Amino acid sequence: MKTDIEIAQATEMKPITEVAGQLGIDAEELELYGKYKAKISDAYIKRISGNADGKLILVTAINPTPAGEGKTTVTVGLGEAFGKLNKKAVIALREPSLGPCFGIKGGASGGGYAQVVPMEDLNLHFTGDFHAITAANNLLAAILDNHIQQGNELRIDTRQIVWKRCMDMNDRVLRNIVVGMGSKTDGFVREDHFVITVATEIMAVLCLAEDMKDLKERLSRMVVAYDYQGRTVTAGQLGAVGAMAALLKDAMKPNLIQTLEHTPALVHGGPFANIAHGCNSVRATRTALKMADYVVTEAGFGADLGAEKFFNIKCRMAGLKPDAVVLVATIRALKYNGGVEKKDLNEENMEALAAGIVNLEKHIENLQLFGVPIVVTLNAFVSDTKKETAFVKEFCESRGCEFAIAKVWEKGGEGGIELAEKVLSALEKESRFQVLYEDSLSVTQKIEAVAKKIYGAGSVSYTSAAIKQIEKLESLGYGALPVCMAKNQYSLSDDPNKLGRPTGFDLSVREVYVSAGAGFIVVLTGTIVTMPGLSKSPAAYGIDVNEDGVITGLF
Repeated sequence: MKTDIEIAQATEMKPITEVAGQLGIDAEELELYGKYKAKISDAYIKRISGNADGKLILVTAINPTPAGEGKTTVTVGLGEAFGKLNKKAVIALREPSLGPCFGIKGGASGGGYAQVVPMEDLNLHFTGDFHAITAANNLLAAILDNHIQQGNELRIDTRQIVWKRCMDMNDRVLRNIVVGMGSKTDGFVREDHFVITVATEIMAVLCLAEDMKDLKERLSRMVVAYDYQGRTVTAGQLGAVGAMAALLKDAMKPNLIQTLEHTPALVHGGPFANIAHGCNSVRATRTALKMADYVVTEAGFGADLGAEKFFNIKCRMAGLKPDAVVLVATIRALKYNGGVEKKDLNEENMEALAAGIVNLEKHIENLQLFGVPIVVTLNAFVSDTKKETAFVKEFCESRGCEFAIAKVWEKGGEGGIELAEKVLSALEKESRFQVLYEDSLSVTQKIEAVAKKIYGAGSVSYTSAAIKQIEKLESLGYGALPVCMAKNQYSLSDDPNKLGRPTGFDLSVREVYVSAGAGFIVVLTGTIVTMPGLSKSPAAYGIDVNEDGVITGLF
């Protein structure tokens, strides 16, 4: 059996100019990054701004498990299936982070015969967007420390610096460091921290910004520290905005690539869903809606994280109204939620399936809160039995959901036709999209709305530090912002070991801070960290390149 990278490398790609031509994009409206990648120009985005919007379809999933769910694979395969049905469709995805690529999770280009290509480029440096974000973030950090070194005109309290440096790699030893050691000219000694690039506020800002003007306004509002009077100090006050915007100029433009079946794909931005808002850029999504009749996008991890933030943050801010949502599950993952060990998942086990399907049930109920028509799809495995599949089908249809089997990993677009037809049927229903909570609620009321309605918590507890942070943020005028919950992805609760559908648990909030430029309040729960570490045997050990420049081991 071929690996994903072997399948991708064996596929003949079309020049990206031909793929763009399918959408009516002229060659001069592209900025080429080689033969198979391009950025879409601002001129093209402006030219199509008057077009009617297509239908917006979100793909989300149950909580991820070691058994695999295949959300991105289904997203890509659904887009390819629309092509098989002669529908004009575009896929809108996030860019992968290098951290998971070399760590445990893997890349984000799909799998099998439902992939976007060139997959090696996408999963590594791509068009340099993440490098630009990293550079802009660390430029601001350097300007901040230099301001203090050069006299500290803004009277920044060095004990209340909240801006962190970043890199796009899993490196746990950088979570907490000391900087400024050495001589007087080496800066002030202080504790500092790193986050992974995809957890930075600049990533969120880039993904939510409408245009360059909006980008600069958001960058200017970012809080970097507090002064001795407890007032905010922003990137705008430090005079860093222009230089950061210059670094981000090209990163603001959506990237165009293709699937294995040459379906156009806009891949742009990539905030983590467990510690950030987990959606591709507003700019890419809006552009895709003007380009095609159907836009298939995804949100990271399970629906409790990615979909919740897609609806409550991205759609709220951008005025987007999704027309349908696809909820991905696998029988293997449901049995895992029912207590089956990974090694035994290929065996039929109706008791475990019945026990684990409560995880799917909760995600269905959560999505119904937002008023969007739902299609549940089982990403098919050869070990699935007819009895297991029939049980899940009846379970979903009895709860008012369309249901389909997806065989896109094996068959590409052909394996997604059943799903595409069910999505088209769902699109005939009225979407009555609504957000979960109103802006006017207090910060704690918003946190508890997500914790109790989405996660199933019975209560929320706050550390004394978190209580003080919330009080301070509300006193500074940030109380009307939505909340971005940072939570582990493996469980509906803040304990990754609680599988299935835990209820009545206490959600622990340990830290709260504002991302004023992005426009939301970040809430850290449980033991979630914003700089991951590598495992004992990371994926990096298996990656290589031969003398001909062919990469191997990248999934």
